[in-house]
Amino acid sequence: MTSEPASFSSFSAAVDSINASLTYLCCSSSSSDDDSHSHHNQSYSSDVPRRFSGFAQRLRLAFNQLLRSSPSLDGFPPSVHTAVKGIAVDLAKAVETASVYRSRSKIFVLINCVSLCASLQEQTLAIFRWLTLLESAIVDLPELRKKIADLSTDMKQANLNVTESEERVYCTLQKEGQARQMQTSKAVQSAIVMDLARALGTDPENNSVLSEQIKVLKSDLGHSSSVTERRILASLERIMGNWAMEPTMATWKLNLEFEDDAHISPFKNFLCPLTKEVMKEPVVLESSQTYERAAIEYWFERCLEDGRDPTCPVTGQVLGSLELKPNIGLAGAIEEWLNRNVEIQIKIALQHLGEEPPSVNSVEKVVDNVYKISEEHPVSRYKFCSAGIVALIVKLLRNSSKSIGSNLRSKALLALLSMAKDAESKEVMLEEGTTKLAIHSLIASSEKEREYAVKLLLQFSSDEACCTKIASEKGALVLLSSMAGNLEHPALSNLAEEVLKRMERINENIQHLAAAGRFEPLLRQLCEGSDDIKIEMASIMGRMTLTNSGKEQLARQSSGILVEMLSNPAAQAASLQALYNLSSLDDNATILVDSNVLPALTDILFGYPDTLAELKELAASTLANMVSNPGHWELASADKEGHPMQSETIVYSLLSLLSRASLRCQASILHILYGIASSPQASESVASLIKSGEGIKIILPFLEHPEVQNRIYAFRLTRVLSERFGQDLVQELRASNKLSLFRDKLLDKEYKDGEKSDAACILANLSLLEDEVKILFGADFVRWTVNTLETQRRNSKGRITGPAASMLEGLLGILLHFTRSIDPLTLHAVRENRLMTIFGEQLCYPSKPRVKQLAAFGLKNLSECGRSLAARDSEPSPPHGFCSSLVFMCGRASSRPSMCPIHSAPCEEDSQWCLLKGNCIKPLVDLLTDDDTSVRIAAVEALSTLVLDTSSNFKRVVDELEESGVVDAVIHLFLEVRPGELQEKAIWMVERILRVENHNQRLSLNQALVRALVEAFKHGNPNAKRHAQDALTNLKQLSAVSGKASSQIRSRR
Repeated sequence: MTSEPASFSSFSAAVDSINASLTYLCCSSSSSDDDSHSHHNQSYSSDVPRRFSGFAQRLRLAFNQLLRSSPSLDGFPPSVHTAVKGIAVDLAKAVETASVYRSRSKIFVLINCVSLCASLQEQTLAIFRWLTLLESAIVDLPELRKKIADLSTDMKQANLNVTESEERVYCTLQKEGQARQMQTSKAVQSAIVMDLARALGTDPENNSVLSEQIKVLKSDLGHSSSVTERRILASLERIMGNWAMEPTMATWKLNLEFEDDAHISPFKNFLCPLTKEVMKEPVVLESSQTYERAAIEYWFERCLEDGRDPTCPVTGQVLGSLELKPNIGLAGAIEEWLNRNVEIQIKIALQHLGEEPPSVNSVEKVVDNVYKISEEHPVSRYKFCSAGIVALIVKLLRNSSKSIGSNLRSKALLALLSMAKDAESKEVMLEEGTTKLAIHSLIASSEKEREYAVKLLLQFSSDEACCTKIASEKGALVLLSSMAGNLEHPALSNLAEEVLKRMERINENIQHLAAAGRFEPLLRQLCEGSDDIKIEMASIMGRMTLTNSGKEQLARQSSGILVEMLSNPAAQAASLQALYNLSSLDDNATILVDSNVLPALTDILFGYPDTLAELKELAASTLANMVSNPGHWELASADKEGHPMQSETIVYSLLSLLSRASLRCQASILHILYGIASSPQASESVASLIKSGEGIKIILPFLEHPEVQNRIYAFRLTRVLSERFGQDLVQELRASNKLSLFRDKLLDKEYKDGEKSDAACILANLSLLEDEVKILFGADFVRWTVNTLETQRRNSKGRITGPAASMLEGLLGILLHFTRSIDPLTLHAVRENRLMTIFGEQLCYPSKPRVKQLAAFGLKNLSECGRSLAARDSEPSPPHGFCSSLVFMCGRASSRPSMCPIHSAPCEEDSQWCLLKGNCIKPLVDLLTDDDTSVRIAAVEALSTLVLDTSSNFKRVVDELEESGVVDAVIHLFLEVRPGELQEKAIWMVERILRVENHNQRLSLNQALVRALVEAFKHGNPNAKRHAQDALTNLKQLSAVSGKASSQIRSRR
């Protein structure tokens, strides 16, 4: 060690530093040269710094003698300079460590005692090496050399270590500084306090000293960044807080809460030094100290976990043996004391539980005491039961549940829960009806009450008979299932789930569990049980009232086995009933079809003639449910030969069976036919098969069937057929003289709305002759139709759904019959009932596309009638206007109307044949942007009636249409649509508009329009191409398409 330390630039500075360091290290506990080091107690509480201080005193004497040996500091050789400077550096480091011992709290020193000790040990060895160099440099001073040599030898051999007590406390505190998953037990906390007090040299019962040390530690750690140190502080504060709480008299009195004379106080030696509670199993250590067995075992485990020798917490003695000897004498004394106190508590409990009405405060103390004694001293449970305390608590819950409040109910349930661990007490509870009381508490507002209630049921469910009893209680399984599925309270959910799992083991509970939505036991028996068990499970499934989610779950997991059961004659009835129940959910149709149920059902329906009618009814009803909506059944095989439901074989079989089946089966067959005929995929083929199989003739009698269901589905099916075969249907009705049937149905108040709406739609779809319209729909019926539309509009408040929507479609369709004739009576009905206004209003309300389409068709027909009337009345006769015949017919005259630019004739304001005067052009223009193509087509057709006549005054017509926004709207529509019917009708109107010179000149600049016309000319259908050619000719753009001259003469029309 010949290199000179860089910490001191001069020998004199090193000498000054050594003197200052030695002065600090050698000062006594009663004095200090620097007030900054007296922040706390300046004495060394540990042996390690005291030993190092002894070395410092000897070094001080030797160093002073060295300085006196030379009159000048410059007289020492370089090696002395080097050694002195090295000693100065290491002494400064030692001062830093010693200052921690002197200025920081004793607990802080204990927390860091190992690192502090290692630091002083390191400085001791470093100074020893500098002393060796110094010894070799002062050969001419033998006395001083010997002192330094002795000091050097002693420092070399010094072994600075913490004491065993300090090391134990250090290990314990470091463990507290770790992130522990479990909180330290009360017993271990008490032992830690005792160990810490011994290390600090104070009495464990001196709470003020211990608390003050922890406060000082908190101050020391104010700016500490060590997570471990902060955890230790938090742990010590918590431990000290628990230790500082003096055991109250209530705790010393068995933790009981009553008058002072209602107990016998325990002796002090009854209390465990660690738990401060009366011991239940006192044991003696080899140190002769007595503890609660569980408490001292916790402490031993902690010692072994910390890697230290187990000690006696009170004495600190290291134990050579962990043997725990029962303190029999003390245990007997405690038992005698306990029995006498329990007898006192029983008397008090009987007194307060028997009061009417009960005193809530007193009863609350009683049940608290019953619970505490039951938990802490289980052997006392039989005494409470024998004294009738259990029965009285149950009676309290049964008779005074509402008056005592949720808090007392919770405590009463908790006491019963503890007492239920005793077999006799449990039997008493069951006899007194505790299960029903616990079930009622499952819906309590208090989470604690619900928790204790479900725990009590869990305790009861360990017995099979109790499980059956709980399951039979009304609402029990529903409440438990709801609780088990409530993940907001996972603890309660897990408890309820455990109760339910125990109940699932009992076969008698299967039906109750299934009714509550617990299907696993039922499905397990259905799949794994014997044939008889399977039939029983299927019967249960067929009888149950299921939720939609329940139906779906059962269908997914049981449809396959149910279909297999249909091959067993004995199981058919039960299986069919179950399948029918499951098929009532529309979404299950695909699941059942995938399980190949259709062939099995049609085999029962069409198969053996001796099959029971009930089975056929169930098979037909299940099929009806499955085909109620379009779905997977359209592609599936419906019989063993692979025919689908919409095949000729199936349809003809259904029609054949219809006339000879039972009433219920007939309704289902009609339902099936309606379902498959309503499917978008199968509608056309099924309707054709029904027609070819004389189905119309077979179905019509059911329209007057006395059974409501048969009649309803007959009407629905007839409505579907009328949409495709209105002409054939009307012929059959004429032949059977039943044309008036549907009108009568509409007017009859006894029939349901569904039948009436179907009747209205059928009437609308029939291809009636003009005379038939007059006969069926007189003026009164038209008035009734219009009034019904108005009433429906008022009642719906703009929202029409279900049968009302169908009725609206039907009534509008009926009114359409009056828009196709210019017969005077018909014209009178149109004028009298303001049909154009009715149709126009329907365009202004939110409604289905079909309603808008029918209204647009009505406006189209009326507009065409108006043009016919205008042409017929072209010769003027008073009163003026094309409505003159109507005015004459009605026998009243009106003021002279203004000239109509559309008809080139006077039209009355609010005319029922003129779209312009009837204010119907704007609603029709708005329809051009509708999402439904059929609605837009109908609107274009209605607007097209305005440009039919291009002879005279056509320019004025187009000018009026442009002002009304029709021109721009139609052109925009043409630019947006794809090739097809809508494009064809739009381009027809565009071509008509372009015949007007000033408009074609303006629009010829519209390059988008020109491009669209070119595309239509190239890719449209023949009509669209022809119209596009004419339009381009009008725009003088034809050469751009054909390459020919555009000077063609339009003389086609």
